[in-house]
Amino acid sequence: MVNEMYTLWINPHEKKGKINKEIYGHFSEHLGRCIYEGLYVGEDSEIANVNGMRKDVVEALKAMKIPVLRWPGGCFADEYHWKDGIGPKENRKRMVNTHWGGVVEDNSFGTHEFFELCRQLECEPYINGNVGSGTVQEMNEWIEYMTFDGVSPMADLRAKNGQEKPWKVKYFGVGNENWGCGGNMTAEHYASEFRRYATYCRNYGDNKLYKIACGFEHDPQWNETVMKIAGRFLDGLSIHYYTIPGTWEDKGSATEFDEDIWYLTLKKALHMDKLITLTDNIMSRYDPDKKKGIIVDEWGTWFNVEPGTNPGFLYQQNTMRDALVAGITFDIFNKHCDRVKMANIAQLVNVLQAVILTEGAKMILTPTYHVFKMYSKHQEAQLVHSYMKTELIGTDKDKVPNMSHSVSEDAEGNITITINNLSVQDSYDVQCRIADRNVTKIEGEILTEDFRSYNTFEEPDKVMSKAYSDYEINNGVLTLHVPPCSVLSITIPA
Repeated sequence: MVNEMYTLWINPHEKKGKINKEIYGHFSEHLGRCIYEGLYVGEDSEIANVNGMRKDVVEALKAMKIPVLRWPGGCFADEYHWKDGIGPKENRKRMVNTHWGGVVEDNSFGTHEFFELCRQLECEPYINGNVGSGTVQEMNEWIEYMTFDGVSPMADLRAKNGQEKPWKVKYFGVGNENWGCGGNMTAEHYASEFRRYATYCRNYGDNKLYKIACGFEHDPQWNETVMKIAGRFLDGLSIHYYTIPGTWEDKGSATEFDEDIWYLTLKKALHMDKLITLTDNIMSRYDPDKKKGIIVDEWGTWFNVEPGTNPGFLYQQNTMRDALVAGITFDIFNKHCDRVKMANIAQLVNVLQAVILTEGAKMILTPTYHVFKMYSKHQEAQLVHSYMKTELIGTDKDKVPNMSHSVSEDAEGNITITINNLSVQDSYDVQCRIADRNVTKIEGEILTEDFRSYNTFEEPDKVMSKAYSDYEINNGVLTLHVPPCSVLSITIPA
């Protein structure tokens, strides 16, 4: 069924801000099979690897243009002691991962391995430090170990462990969810602790840290307090938001859902816009020039784990519903690019809304992976003014706009349009009217399938992006035919 024509108005002369590539960032925690089996298999594995990192996973992530990777947590960060993960692997301490499944963590993937992974991925590292159970000295020494180029105990120890030259670390989180798993602190206590810890997060040489404080998306007063007490010491404030269609005890199935749950899920995903706006308003009282960023370093869908899997490993399948959640969330981030400076989906491989799933030597790309790849042309481009009147669809209880979109222009003048059709059954025609530009040709990709579709190890290519050709150009005006349940990415060459 095709509804009436919609018009997308685009004014590339009106720039709204740069879309940082880090908005399309990722998160890897010592949780389930994200790192072990997913990213890291060890040098002696029969699975093809380079210095222990899975070749197939690394190649897929590079093709997706992964810009930044957060590690080692998450809740795990505030019980992680970095010195346990350096030196000869046979001498590294073993510990119980109390947050995630109670399994033994052998620390074979530590600081050196993480930077090797980032080197292979050609992405920025984002390190999350331990405030909950760590010390100021421990955090200070870790930064010295990673970034100091000179003679010092930590630099000497790094060289002894095989890395003579320091690494570059731009992003550093001072604690994680310290209102909860990171210490159950009050806002006043955490803000004071942030000031103390951040003082000893030194900038060595030309390495300048972007220091990220812990925010709380569900408690505006927490964010107000942190900004009031510690605002001048921080560069970014993190918030987390998970799209959960059910309750905390029963989050709902990742694959078995009806149209009602579809619209409820998308409605909850759209709540991200309100959270960012609320946080932005609070920060603007202390930082009206928006020099400090919102860092959404955990986001994505959270459903019940797949039947038969370890409940502490948070392994779930990934359907077209996840793809639409990703697409509309990216549109929200893009439109808030004046304040949102980085975001990190949870998580990279085999955990929650993963872009890749593995099973032994096998690997599949999820629908979410394809959305990341399709949106990659927005990275470092300028958000431009755009407007499209939409209508509400869904159930009587849960209504959502029928489409979402964002538009950017890169340094060469190429315009990228992304459109998400949130309808399960209706297609739409969208006429694109661009100020002072006639369209003569386009390049496009589309991801569309039944709203419950997903890839399996038996059918790895059931859901994948394809070249888009269902459009018309008449007298320089582009008309797009947008099928139901779809994510569309269009580039108009300069």
